[in-house]
Amino acid sequence: MKKCILLMLTVLSFSMSGKAQTSAQQTSSKAATGYYQYDTTRQLVSLVKNAAAHLLARGEAAFKDFRTEGSEWRRGESYVFVLDTRGNMLVHPDRALEGNNTLDLKDINNKPIIRGLLAVTYNHKHQHAGWYHYQWPVPGSPLPRWKSTYAMRISTGSGKEYIVASGMYNDRMEREFVVDAVNDAVADIEKKGKEAFALFHDPAGPYMMKDAYIFVTDTNGVELVNPAFPNLEGRNLLDLKDTEGKYLVREMLAKLKSSGSGWVNYLWPKPGESISTEKATYVSKAKMGNQWVLVGCGVYLADAPKATKTTPKMSAAELLTLVRDAAKLMEQQGEKALPAFREKGSRWFHDDTYFFLWTLDGTRIFHAANPAGEGMDVSRLKDVQGRPIGQMCIETGATPGGEGWIHYLYPEPGDIFPIWKSTYIKRITFPSGEQYLLGCGIYNMQMDRTFIEELVNRAANLVASQGAGAFNQLRSKTGPFVFMNVYVFVQDTKGTELVNAAQPGLEGQNLLSLRDLKGKLVIKEQRDAVLKKGSTWLSFYWYRPGDNIPALKHTYVRKVQYKGTTYIVGAGFYAAAR
Repeated sequence: MKKCILLMLTVLSFSMSGKAQTSAQQTSSKAATGYYQYDTTRQLVSLVKNAAAHLLARGEAAFKDFRTEGSEWRRGESYVFVLDTRGNMLVHPDRALEGNNTLDLKDINNKPIIRGLLAVTYNHKHQHAGWYHYQWPVPGSPLPRWKSTYAMRISTGSGKEYIVASGMYNDRMEREFVVDAVNDAVADIEKKGKEAFALFHDPAGPYMMKDAYIFVTDTNGVELVNPAFPNLEGRNLLDLKDTEGKYLVREMLAKLKSSGSGWVNYLWPKPGESISTEKATYVSKAKMGNQWVLVGCGVYLADAPKATKTTPKMSAAELLTLVRDAAKLMEQQGEKALPAFREKGSRWFHDDTYFFLWTLDGTRIFHAANPAGEGMDVSRLKDVQGRPIGQMCIETGATPGGEGWIHYLYPEPGDIFPIWKSTYIKRITFPSGEQYLLGCGIYNMQMDRTFIEELVNRAANLVASQGAGAFNQLRSKTGPFVFMNVYVFVQDTKGTELVNAAQPGLEGQNLLSLRDLKGKLVIKEQRDAVLKKGSTWLSFYWYRPGDNIPALKHTYVRKVQYKGTTYIVGAGFYAAAR
């Protein structure tokens, strides 16, 4: 009987404790739990609600329970943590955080974690509870992964307020997450107008979560905001179709006209990819000044099929042979050879394969697929991510060997979507003595060990000549050392990470004891092998940057000396999914 009375008092306390739970909040919370697609999400929300009730019932004596390993509150990757409203961490499995003010804690993209969690609990639309998404390491590992955290603000009878939260390392985006994002974006647009657009582009802002992003389109079909494909901004997409022929923007606008908001399904590429995946997008309308705009955010459906992928027409070795054969012909015939390179269906110009020719300072004098662009100064040409295509071409031609690979995002002829292109550049000399840059590339080329070895060798040469002075160049996400899922890293011989463009939070950490997903001591094995052999290939299982899916990664590492200091320079690529 006493147990029943205690339970009733606990529930009564939880339901009447100030801001913690109004009747409206209870209704919202129940509805929200039922709306989630996945059991793991519903279980997490229930865990946080139960933890909040436990804290209200026992007060700070509950902290000891939350810290108990193997309890319902802390098990494996799942754990409850507690903050006060000033950002002081009261309970957390990382004892380095517990007891400290963590208000300025940020993830690897400089996204403010604690401020973001506090913000969602003070947002009335979220009824003092809500979701926040950021990258955070799994307990016991330094590697950050995308995490979705549910936080709830509660008030005790004494007036104390706490933030009770727990998160999940989530591979699957819930539809409710994007509905929340769209509703928040609508509110920001209606309050701030176009000034809100910068928030949607900010990688450290609240609207970036895994592969979801906010886009904005006007009622005429002109794209106003698209952080994933900024080259679409300012373009009218009313006639844009997906790979199944669906008019995307027209259907979204029709949804707003008929319902005011709703879901539209279609095929669309993920950020950084070119092959479309099935996507469900939630759209709503916002009043911006005197006009209405469409605001949307989508979720790529779990295990959804992708559009049919075309088979690459050439390998890296085959393209290299093609470019060198073309170079030989041009060096023999000069300008007389150019008409042959304009012939469609020829060896030199077919499908999406074509050649271009630049002066050494970046004037385009020949372009088989775009003759109208000949004569243009393309030395400052950049891709949609700001990667300096022109500069990379010129610098590659200026190397002692005068040739090499560059990688960037560029639309296929006749298309609007920029996709990854790998281009081989070679400096050639015409019979007249004039020198030019000859190039040809392939879209969606299969990643090749040749690319990685050349990249590491180029980075190693830079480190050998500049030492730590080269590190910022290697970190630049718009430079030649970061493309697709490839990036250069640098370590010292003690296992300390010095450069990591994909996961800068690892820099300065000693990773010698780091194990891969199969238990292999990755960094120790890399160090021991490269110090013995000078350079080598190794394979291990890792998480793709920004993703939670394990993948086999092949890595090439090389030893470099600079003024008596030994560095280990490396890069790798993920094996193609089967």
